[in-house]
Amino acid sequence: MQLITIQKKIYEIRNCKVMLDFDLAELYETETKYLKRAVRQNLRRFPADFMFELTREEWENLRCNFSTSSYGGTRYMPFAFTEQGVAMLSSVLKSDKAVDVNVSIMRAFVILRQFTLSYKEIADKLTKLEKKYNKQFKDVFEALDLLLHDKDWDDRERIGFKK
Repeated sequence: MQLITIQKKIYEIRNCKVMLDFDLAELYETETKYLKRAVRQNLRRFPADFMFELTREEWENLRCNFSTSSYGGTRYMPFAFTEQGVAMLSSVLKSDKAVDVNVSIMRAFVILRQFTLSYKEIADKLTKLEKKYNKQFKDVFEALDLLLHDKDWDDRERIGFKK
């Protein structure tokens, strides 16, 4: 399973990285209704920080991002599974395919987390550099501005090689 394919199916909703039930069903090569049925039969395994149902507004916003029509006109709002919820799915869906797909999904979440940490480190370093060099660059820009916009520039006595 390609990690890029999985990463494209990870969305940020309610400040959580999640995967939607229909995307997971596609990856598991099953129908969404069977996945939802298995989850509903094991709701104790899926507390709110593992899985939640999208609101109509969240679904509409997300659907606009898909740039598709209506995904078949769902009657029920999709379930959104956090990383822990996806991991729990492998205990509910007991097929070999589910286990293999879950391993790939966990790897995708780990890569996203590593990227996020690296991005934060780089952003912190840039902020420190900006603070350190802002004063020096401000002085340089003021000097350049003075040279470029000084009205007495043409009236100055020339220095250097004269004819």
